[in-house]
Amino acid sequence: MITTRSLTKRYGAVTAVSSVDLDVAPGDRYGLLGPNGSGKTTLVRMLLGLVYPTGGEIRLLGHAVPKRVRQALPEVGALVEQPAAIPHLSGRTNLAVIDAAGPHGARRTRRARIEEALDRVGLAGVDRRPVRAYSLGMRQRLGLAAALLRRPRLLILDEPTNGLDPRGIKEIRELLRTLNADGTTIFLSSHILSEVDGLCDRVGIVDRGRLVRQAELAELREPTGRVLVDTPDPAAAAALLDGEVEAREGGRLLIRAADPAALNARLVGGGVPVREIAAQRRTLEQVVFELTSAGSDRLARADTGLERPGRGQERVGEGNASTDEMAGRDPLGSGAGRAGPGRGSAGSDGAAEGDPGAAGAAAAPPDRADAENPGGGA
Repeated sequence: MITTRSLTKRYGAVTAVSSVDLDVAPGDRYGLLGPNGSGKTTLVRMLLGLVYPTGGEIRLLGHAVPKRVRQALPEVGALVEQPAAIPHLSGRTNLAVIDAAGPHGARRTRRARIEEALDRVGLAGVDRRPVRAYSLGMRQRLGLAAALLRRPRLLILDEPTNGLDPRGIKEIRELLRTLNADGTTIFLSSHILSEVDGLCDRVGIVDRGRLVRQAELAELREPTGRVLVDTPDPAAAAALLDGEVEAREGGRLLIRAADPAALNARLVGGGVPVREIAAQRRTLEQVVFELTSAGSDRLARADTGLERPGRGQERVGEGNASTDEMAGRDPLGSGAGRAGPGRGSAGSDGAAEGDPGAAGAAAAPPDRADAENPGGGA
């Protein structure tokens, strides 16, 4: 679906993307991770033909980009950063303009496709107010609706949950899972670990314009050589495993051992009851922290003054939070902790069917990618 070879982009003396080799297969839920300023958005824009590469090759759905990007885009839906819209028009009218501008947008099915896209992103009950009155979350939902107008084979999304509350993030994650199960390949760029961890099955990690790791998510979560044990008698377990217990918190112990089954047999044979036992695996957070540096939005003070990014460091700002602002680690954690939605009613960025005013304001259409080829949603 997406292949790049030695893809490079320079802005003068600054190398934003350096020799990136991406491989995204049909059916993937691929997450591109990296701190702010690592080159993610520049890479996404090159995939869509919005930015021309300095060197290297891109193939999108088998078509060379940018040379044959017009052949590829009708089957691609995209949302790049914050979506744009004609501010004095309603969300539905914006979607109709986008659909009419691109190829293969049959007029007789337009209304049905617009209503289906709005319903899928939670805007079925949106009213006729102009887009300039919409909230940030509504704009983001409308941008995603624009990307879904043509039922694309490939979705390319850059920070798709920007501006959404926890419930909205969960809804979009479930929507993307459903689309993927129906045959749509998902390519998602984000600096938010939980967003990628909760959705993707393959991951690429970018740092300062370079793709430093590309692998299955399960492969990245390799065992640490330690086992997590929960027992009602931690003192007896610690005595039996003298010198092998690395951490202890209540009845939970972190034990240096490679085989959980053998350790379980040893504990039970020694008269220690075991409530739960599992191999500890590396978290996605640990992998990312090991492979990446601080984002370009972070300026550390050195003894001689303020340190700023070097000449070879990516300077293109992205997103809202860098990876060094993400949650801390728990040595007794079993792996990747995922934030779930909070309790309460739906946020004001969701418009329910039959309650046009519930949203307070609606969505947002496509961004530059949509302007290039509205018919592709990109």
